Amino acid sequence: MAKSKTNEKILNGAEHIEAAVKNGAEAFKTNFDKAVKGYDKFLGLGKENLEAVVAAATVAGKGAETLHNELYAYSKQSIEDSVAATKAVLASKSAHEAFEVQTDFAKAAFDQYVSQVAKLNEIFAATAKDAFGPLQTRYQAWVEAVQESRAA
Repeated sequence: MAKSKTNEKILNGAEHIEAAVKNGAEAFKTNFDKAVKGYDKFLGLGKENLEAVVAAATVAGKGAETLHNELYAYSKQSIEDSVAATKAVLASKSAHEAFEVQTDFAKAAFDQYVSQVAKLNEIFAATAKDAFGPLQTRYQAWVEAVQESRAA
């Protein structure tokens, strides 16, 4: 009888160990599956983040090209206007006429400069807004993913 109780205890202990191992394996499998899904999700975020950086860089590059073209056109026009004003000053018949030509040129040049600076500021602001758009979207997606993973 003592042997039978010992065997019964051994069998009960073995059943408990078997149940614990089975539960541990199930918990490991469940958590491993969750980890793989989370890893895949974060890998996807990395790919999408890279795409957003490329999109932002493309927009920034196009904006820089637009700024360059505007500056080039303004500089070219400014030089042409300066040459024309210089010719007009040199062709003046009196000092008073030369002074008026120079004054008109200076006023026009200043107005063009102010207008050009405003235009460049608009281009820069639009480029910055458009370039940071994809990055902001990715940041929001990352925050949501982190919050979801914390909730799970």
